[in-house]
Amino acid sequence: MLTPAKKATLGSFVGTTIEWYDFFIYGTASALIFRHVFFPAQDPVVGTLLSFATFGVAFLARPLGGLIVGHFGDKVGRRPMLVLTLVVMGTATGLIGLLPTYASIGIAAPLLLVGLRFIQGLSVGGEYGGAVLMTVEHAPKHRRGLYGSWVQAGSPAGQIIANGVFLITTSMMSREDLLAWGWRIPFLASFILVAVGLVIRLRVEESPEFKRLEKTNEKVTSPLVSVLRKYRKQVVLMAGAYLVHGVVIYGAAVYSLSYGTTRLDFSYSDMLLLILLCQIVVLILIPTFANIGDKVGIKKVFLIGNVGMGLMGIPWVMLLDTGSFGLALLGYLLIFIPYAATYGTMAAFFASIYDSRVGYSGISMGYQLGSIIGSGLTPLAAAALIASTGTVVTFGVYIGVAAVLSVAATIYLTAHTEEPDDVVTPTHPEIRVAVTKTPVDRTPA
Repeated sequence: MLTPAKKATLGSFVGTTIEWYDFFIYGTASALIFRHVFFPAQDPVVGTLLSFATFGVAFLARPLGGLIVGHFGDKVGRRPMLVLTLVVMGTATGLIGLLPTYASIGIAAPLLLVGLRFIQGLSVGGEYGGAVLMTVEHAPKHRRGLYGSWVQAGSPAGQIIANGVFLITTSMMSREDLLAWGWRIPFLASFILVAVGLVIRLRVEESPEFKRLEKTNEKVTSPLVSVLRKYRKQVVLMAGAYLVHGVVIYGAAVYSLSYGTTRLDFSYSDMLLLILLCQIVVLILIPTFANIGDKVGIKKVFLIGNVGMGLMGIPWVMLLDTGSFGLALLGYLLIFIPYAATYGTMAAFFASIYDSRVGYSGISMGYQLGSIIGSGLTPLAAAALIASTGTVVTFGVYIGVAAVLSVAATIYLTAHTEEPDDVVTPTHPEIRVAVTKTPVDRTPA
């Protein structure tokens, strides 16, 4: 029989896998499909930019979702908010699969697409902080890195499923059928996945730490206001520490699909297979690096991963630009290995930054702020840089600059944050304060 900690870990892994599956199939479709079915009247380059612009809309919604869901996650519990985000995401994704195209209803089609994408953003914005806390607050003190890594593993798992579904779809039908109706299959499948996810997530108990806060009446009146008053610096630095991760994953997993199929000689299937293979490696490495982090230090492994991504940015884009599948795969592996080191230790590191009474709000704010700058702007920035300079190397430089900023933010945070292994665990009654010793404001907002 599974322990409560393992049930929480399984629930978070399955739930985040489904959330990221829903999120990534949109990214894949925006690179391969949407410029044809929702923006067909535009110039190909303009159509691609517009398609990526709708992709980026979710990143405007993610902070709003993080603020709203994070606030209530600290007020009423992690569990109900995680159930809510899963239902909202699955419904919005499934409805995208039912949308009429531009040819059917004109400009209303992309407007509806943008609206549903915005709802996706609200959901995924509220998911991450709760999944991290639900898992880490259940975990044994000396295994918080490993347990938390399974929240992170939901991202590559979701992308593996998303790319696998698209890979099967593109290989089994003609391009004409794919654009006519085949692209809808991955979106409609979300209805089934959400039903499975709900069965598992509803069986997970509330976080023991949140139960303790309720029992001792230590919950703050307004978590959001408390974070804005006491943790502004930590929110900004956490966003900076995340920055290069967002640039790498959305550059390599989203923009490169468009670049490889329009500027190089790769087929849709080639690009999807490249990313699929790399995400399988990442899925294996995430718990591996987290386990190492539990032994040598979570912050050290996180920092080394950020440095590695910065160093591998230019080699990755140059190897991709050769047009050789083998060399491109090598490039992807070079950048995704350090990516896995950072991503695998991210949950335990970020959970150590805030007092548990405002943890959901704090993690959500920092993570989603970083996602706007790092993730949401990356496909547009990459397309604009390469179009204006004529060389893919400029995007490699962009990754390097993002890495410098992330390394600086991470160094500051590691200098002012208790090592996660030393933070008081949920079984202790003391208040956990990590980055700052300033007490959380519990006065009415």
